Amino acid sequence: MFIPDKIYCEQDIKNYELGKELLEKYKDVPKIIIDNHNNIEEMRKKQNSEFPKMKRNLIIGTRKTHKYVPNFKVSNFLVPYTSSGCIAMCMYCYLVCNYNKCAYLRLFVNREQMLNKIIKTANKSEEEQVFEIGSNSDLILENTITNNLVWTIENFKNSEKGKLTFPTKFDMVDPILGLDHRGKIIVRMSVNPEEIINKVEFGTSRLKQRIEAINKLAEADYKIGILVAPIIFVDNWKLLYEDLFKMLNELLTKKARNKVFFEFIFMTYSYIHKMINSEAFPNSIDLYNKEFMVVRGKGKYTYNQFIRKEGEIFFRDLMKKYFPHNEIKYFS
Repeated sequence: MFIPDKIYCEQDIKNYELGKELLEKYKDVPKIIIDNHNNIEEMRKKQNSEFPKMKRNLIIGTRKTHKYVPNFKVSNFLVPYTSSGCIAMCMYCYLVCNYNKCAYLRLFVNREQMLNKIIKTANKSEEEQVFEIGSNSDLILENTITNNLVWTIENFKNSEKGKLTFPTKFDMVDPILGLDHRGKIIVRMSVNPEEIINKVEFGTSRLKQRIEAINKLAEADYKIGILVAPIIFVDNWKLLYEDLFKMLNELLTKKARNKVFFEFIFMTYSYIHKMINSEAFPNSIDLYNKEFMVVRGKGKYTYNQFIRKEGEIFFRDLMKKYFPHNEIKYFS
C-alpha cells in the first residue's frame, strides 16, 4: 500500500465521503492545507533532481474543470476523472508538462459529480458513447488507494447507455474481477518489451504480470485492448518488439487472444522530459534520438515520417504473423 511522505490537501475535501475516507486512512501522515491542488508553490520551486521525492507526496482536492474533449480512437470523449498523475515514473510521461507540476498523484474526491455527468451525457445521446476516464492517470493503480474503480464500475453498471475505458500499466486487477460490469468497461493494457519497462517505466508492473492480468480480465469477460505504447525506437527495437509479440502469443490464453484488439502509439518526447530525466535519473538511457526525431510544437519531439512508416510496416507484419485475426484500432 502506498504511504505518502506528505499530503497536500484542500480544506473542503472533508465535506466529501471519499475525502473523509482518505483523511482517516492517512491520519498519521503529515498534512499541509493548500488553496488549490493545481498551484502548489512549494512544489513548483523544487529542482528537477527532486522529481522522485515529489512522487512520494499525495495531493487531494476537488476537480473544478469538467470539460470533455472529443476523441476518435477507442472513445468518443476524453473525460476528466478521479485522478491526475501517478506514483510511477515513466521517463516519457506526457503529464510531465511543466517542470514537475503534473508529475505527482492528485486525487479528486468529488467523484459523484463526475460520474453523474458521464451517465447523463451517455443517456441523452442517440448513439452509444465511450468515455475515456483514464487519460490523465492510471485507474488500476489509483484503485489501490481510493477503491474508486470498484466504486465506478458498481455505480455505472445501471446506466442505460454508454461504456467506460481506461489504459493501465499495472496488474492489480483482482478487485474488479468479480464485479457485475455488464460489458460496459473496456480495459486496455499497455505493454512494452521487458527491457524498455525495466529501463524506462520505473515503478510499473512487469510484462509477465501485465499479461497475466489480461488473461484474468478475459476470464472475467471484460472487453480488452492491448496498447503497444509508447513505441520507442531503441537500437535493437525490432528484436525487442518481436520478442514481445512472441511472449504475447505464448502466454495469452485462447479466450484472451480471441477478445483483444490492438492500438499502436509512437513515443512523443520533449525538452522538459530531457531536462528532468537528465537530473533525476542521471544514469538512465537517453530517449532523445537526433537521427529519428523532429521538432513538433514548442519543445516537443516526435519520430520522423520515415521511421514511423518503417515502424508501422514492421508492426503490421508482426500482427499478420502472430495475431492475424485481431483488430488494429489505429497507429498514432
